[in-house]
Amino acid sequence: MNILFTRALVCLVAVTTLYPAPAGAQTRRAKPPAAAKPDAAAASYRGAVRDREIAAALSPIFVQGLGESPRFDYITRFDFDGDWKGDNNWKNSEDAKYPLLGYVYFDVKETETHYLVHFAAFHPRDYKGGNAKGAILSELMQEGARVGGKWDPTGLSQEAILAHENDMEGCLVVAEKRGDNPLEARVVAVETLAHNQFLKYAPEDAPREGVPAVSMKGQHARLYVEPKGHGIEALAADEGQKKDAVNGTVNYKFAGAAEDPEKRAGGPVGYDLVPLYTTIWPRARSVAPETFGEQFAYTSVGFQAFASGKESDRQVKVGALGTAFLGKVGGRNMARPPWGWFDNDEKDRPLGEWYFDPAAVIKRHFKPAGGFSLVYVHNPALGVFRNS
Repeated sequence: MNILFTRALVCLVAVTTLYPAPAGAQTRRAKPPAAAKPDAAAASYRGAVRDREIAAALSPIFVQGLGESPRFDYITRFDFDGDWKGDNNWKNSEDAKYPLLGYVYFDVKETETHYLVHFAAFHPRDYKGGNAKGAILSELMQEGARVGGKWDPTGLSQEAILAHENDMEGCLVVAEKRGDNPLEARVVAVETLAHNQFLKYAPEDAPREGVPAVSMKGQHARLYVEPKGHGIEALAADEGQKKDAVNGTVNYKFAGAAEDPEKRAGGPVGYDLVPLYTTIWPRARSVAPETFGEQFAYTSVGFQAFASGKESDRQVKVGALGTAFLGKVGGRNMARPPWGWFDNDEKDRPLGEWYFDPAAVIKRHFKPAGGFSLVYVHNPALGVFRNS
């Protein structure tokens, strides 16, 4: 490690320990914005209403661990503060004038045989290492890697970042269709994202050899969201998982309305569903500079689709997309939407595959028996819509 960087890091730790940052600076308070509502464009694409029905039927129960700063562990939407700026979310999240109402993003794909639904939970802060020291140490680590990069020959310094502005992790729920009613579908696989690793689970009532089980309540997977870093995994039966949840946990359940966790009188917090396709996706396609700090030029995605009464092989050139939210506190531009998620154990796989072609990923990960179709009848991001 660069000696100057090491000395600076040691000095900073000493200074921040003796003189911790104030809990929050006083700023001029503006009139609070109206509570964020589901976008008017939510029903502007073919199949939007159906997508919401499917997502609601398969919506997970998120058991959110609460760390030293519970407010920063509340699940909400990116524009909780009334704008789409990524680099003011760290600051605005500590201001009580912005309620952190319960929202979860979703996106539905559908093949001939299965529903594949992505859910994404957004937090304004990842505060591993602490709200003050964690962010400052993260910035120092990045600066050290920049000016003395030889100390990090593996290129993994980005993954050791302690804290950063914005955070988005999530899951993929796969259900076998049983007729047209999504309430009758049967969940057969769940994958979650925890710090750049996809964790694979099978429902407890449909076990698979060598695959850990995820507990279910009906067709709703019970998932644990760790405090501070917000990695998501299956809820464990023992209490060991919650050791860092020093302020307990709060359950988030789909309720069709976004509730304020700071006003709950016990019991779960209701969350509402927000479609990625009409909110974050359009901003990613335009690489909106106030929202995204990094972009990636995707190549063509090959897949199979069913349209106009027949199956066909297709190629879609995705092009440039925003892949990392703009964030300037702590690690820069560290949080990613689902098309930017990846698994460190599968770095040879194309970026975005888990989002664009989840059926192929599930087939590779779980090797399901016959009756698992790879042919999409609905995949909006790739231009495939039901009955089109």
